[in-house]
Amino acid sequence: MTDNHLTELRARAAQGDGDAIGELVELAGERGDMDELRRLVDEGSADAAAQLVELAGERGDMDELRRLAANGNHDAADVLLELSEEDDKDY
Repeated sequence: MTDNHLTELRARAAQGDGDAIGELVELAGERGDMDELRRLVDEGSADAAAQLVELAGERGDMDELRRLAANGNHDAADVLLELSEEDDKDY
């Protein structure tokens, strides 16, 4: 992926191009780019939110999950609860 292609995708996404948004979400997920996913979530992408929750859950990033849950993301709250329950079982 070249910087030019990424810039073009972001420009198309900013214009509301669903395919470009989807491609950015997929690429960010593959790269583990939480900043890109956060930006897409802030722009309203539900797919980016789902990918960010998945990535944060895989990484055990409780702070990110708490932030998402505090902003009303029910999936993040569910993952946060699951991870918290797993931690409780370890003791």
